[in-house]
Amino acid sequence: MTRAWLAALLLAGLPAFAQEQPAQPEELKLQAEYPVEGMAVGNLSGLAWCSDALWAVSDREDDRLYRLTPADNLLLAEAETFEAPPVTDSGLPWGLRTRSWLASQVRGGELDFEGLACDAEGNRYLVSEAHVSVLRLPPAATGGEWLALPSGMVRQARASGMLLRFNALLEGISVNPEGSRLWLAAERERRGLLVLHREQTKWTCAGGCVLFSEGGSQVAPPQLDVPAQPRDFSDLTFFAGHLFTLERQAYRVCRRNPGNGEVERCWSFAGEALQEPRRYGMQTFGLAEGLVIDEKGAWIGLDNGSVARNDGEQRPIVWRFAAPSGGWSAK
Repeated sequence: MTRAWLAALLLAGLPAFAQEQPAQPEELKLQAEYPVEGMAVGNLSGLAWCSDALWAVSDREDDRLYRLTPADNLLLAEAETFEAPPVTDSGLPWGLRTRSWLASQVRGGELDFEGLACDAEGNRYLVSEAHVSVLRLPPAATGGEWLALPSGMVRQARASGMLLRFNALLEGISVNPEGSRLWLAAERERRGLLVLHREQTKWTCAGGCVLFSEGGSQVAPPQLDVPAQPRDFSDLTFFAGHLFTLERQAYRVCRRNPGNGEVERCWSFAGEALQEPRRYGMQTFGLAEGLVIDEKGAWIGLDNGSVARNDGEQRPIVWRFAAPSGGWSAK
């Protein structure tokens, strides 16, 4: 085989090879950004649309949610307080629970609420990372109840490589409108999705709690110029029959099959998020922690930990992105 013939063969094969490469995710277009006024300790860790309003939760406060109301290019946060009963034992090992408790003595937020979801009746569901538990709050209630999650859920998750590391436990929650199916997102190292089904007042693992788990690293957008980071989930939400995951390190939102977690399509928000005025100093990781999807677009909330970004803004931020071309269900 001559070199010329080999070169021609390789060149002829290039177009076919290029077509097999994954397409770059479509960039979402930012419509507006809203500083959040009124979250005293900041640390916005979850978002949800409940009834007629956007709500937020902070992982540093164990006794309140925030209703977010637009006003003068801001979102005004109005607190609704509640009292959580003593948390039930989820089966998480003593060592992880102890490390979480010690951390809370320094930073606050012993329950470490990392996600928020609502069903069609207005019930709110808050996931506690520190205890791998879910608190259910009825509409306008001052008290809630911890869901009776399956006793084998934590064991199954850990056998799949999830929920093994401190501060890398459950990071997101979603529920279907009927309140009969609940999804939980394990954050990283390994990340994955769990699914639970309600039977009367109990929650079960129908065919197993683990939808999938995966390890590995995620290449950050080129604007960050940092080494690859562990793949992660920072929130998830259910809309129009699909699960949508917020993937913080990749600066993207992905649509997934709710039955097996398989990714169907992704959209990037890196182009808007990493513009110089919106950057946070020597930032090496993503800050997006809250996700809501609706027909017209997406809400994405940032947990900036009270750190000021390059334009001086220090409050939590919520972005409003337009829906992608063709809508969220497009192939």
